Order: sequence, then C-alpha cells, then structure tokens
Amino acid sequence: MRLLMLGALRAHTGNGTTARRIQDHLEAAGHSCTLVDISSCKSPLAVSNLIPSKNFEAALGIHLYKAGRLLQGSGIPFGIIFGGTDINEDAKCDEKAKVMGRVLEEARFAVSFTESMKEAAAVHWPRARNKIYVQAQGILQDSSSLRLFLLICGLRRVKDPLYLVDAFAEWHREEPSTHLIIIGPAVDPLFAEEVKEKIKRADGVHLLQEISQEDLHALVKKCFAVVNSSISEGMSATILEAMDLNVPVMARNIPGNAAIIAHKTTGLLYSNPQEFVQLSKSLIGDPFLHKEIVMKAKEYVTKHHSWEHERKAYQNLVLMLQ
Repeated sequence: MRLLMLGALRAHTGNGTTARRIQDHLEAAGHSCTLVDISSCKSPLAVSNLIPSKNFEAALGIHLYKAGRLLQGSGIPFGIIFGGTDINEDAKCDEKAKVMGRVLEEARFAVSFTESMKEAAAVHWPRARNKIYVQAQGILQDSSSLRLFLLICGLRRVKDPLYLVDAFAEWHREEPSTHLIIIGPAVDPLFAEEVKEKIKRADGVHLLQEISQEDLHALVKKCFAVVNSSISEGMSATILEAMDLNVPVMARNIPGNAAIIAHKTTGLLYSNPQEFVQLSKSLIGDPFLHKEIVMKAKEYVTKHHSWEHERKAYQNLVLMLQ
C-alpha cells in the first residue's frame, strides 16, 4: 500500500521521531510510506491535490488537529495518531475541538499512546471511544542485551549483501539476541528491491537506509562486529574504520580483505555462511579472542593506515603534476 504520513516532521521533534519510527515499521511490512511535513500543505485542498499526484492509497496523520484537519475530505481512508498537545491543549479551544470531532468521525481509527490520553479524548468525543486504540511508543532494546552484526555497503551485487542472510536467519531463530543490520544506499535500485524482498522474510535481519557518517560511527561503536560479505574489494574503508573504532571485523575471505586482515589476529575471515556463524559463536564465547582482535587491529591501522602518512603522500604526489 502507498501511504502518506502527515505531521510536524522537523528534525529532533517528538512527532518527527515518532513518524520516522512508524515509517520504518510500515516499510518493514512491505508498504511504501512517504513522510510529508504539514508546513508544506497549507490547506486540505493542497493535500487533496497531493494524493493523486503521488498515487497515495491511504494516510496517517500525527496530531488530531494539525494533521487531521488537512486530511478531512481527502477521499482516501486515514487514521490519526494523537500527538499529545492536541488532546491536552487544543481540545480546550471550542473551535478546534469541533474540527477534531469531525476528523475523528471520518477517521478509520485513532491511536493514543496512553490509556489516560484515550480517556481524555473520550470525554470530548464519546462516540469515538471504540475507534481509539492504545499503543505505547516503542523503543529499540538497549543494544547491551543484543548482539548486533553490522554490514555496511551500497546495495549492489558486488557487495553481495544477501550472502549471509539465510544462515543468519537460521541462527537468529536459535539465538534471538543476534541481529544482522544491513545499512547503505540503493546504488542499484533493481537489486535493492530484490534485497528488500528477501529481507522481509528473513528473521533477525534488518535493512536500514543510509545515515550520516557521524550516526554511522555511533552505530558501529554499539555493534558486536562489523561484517563484510563482498565478492571483491579493493581496500574496504569500512573495515579499517571499524578496526580504528575498536570493533571486531568479520570479513569474507577474498584477496582484498585478506590483505588487511590476519585471521584470528586482526579480524576473522570466513569462506562460507556456515563458517561465518561458527566463527561468530566462537567470538561470542571467547572474550579473550574478542579483546585480542580489537587490540591487534587497532595497532595495525595505527601503524599501516595513518591519515597523516596518506595526506603527505598525496601532497607529494600532486607535485609531480606541476
């Protein structure tokens, strides 16, 4: 289903964070979900014009008044997620309360984060009580209780992001705390769709969109190991960055990876998905090996992959072009 999600989506706001989290939930189920900020839609007519231009089939609005009034009469089914200020503040205004009542009459359902918010809404609009569902906001588990394996790559065939998926999904069913996160841009759009379809059916495997370098490094630091499954590599910057960030690397045994990883010294090299799982279990069960690999890898990148040395080399080489 092609869904429109309408709300106040400014970065670092509660509604924006909620919208992006729900978008992720819906897209994981195979829907297309487009976020649209209410600031770009000045009237219900603007939303009504937007819907056919993007072929939206249904909509979700976050905030009963701000988003709901724009979805009224849109011609497609919609649901409303209470934002908080709509029930706690806007409902005190008779004019806004009348608008919100009409929105609730038209909405297929409404979502409240708490029972108390639902009861407050039901006081204002008793007929809507049966269409208000209570769903608390979700948060990801503390990563300390999980073992996250992170595969960072552009979605294209040479990176082979599906290489480990079946084996990992089988392992996840045995060990639910293990998760494989694949993150990166859709370099090859057709192949990216193939990846998305495969991952929908793979337990414990998740696909995330590209994020900023700063956020990516923060995610790397929280994961148990960084994974490489490429068919071929020149020299993987992701592997070197993980080594520098004190995170173990598990890489497919190909020449480009073997050139910078000494097996069981600065990382782990695997030749097939089953060996990957076996080595992962060994790394989990052997804290000493984990610590040793992290230490040796850091020593290796410090000695052989110095940013200062690279800088000087290119500065000197470019002089040859004068």
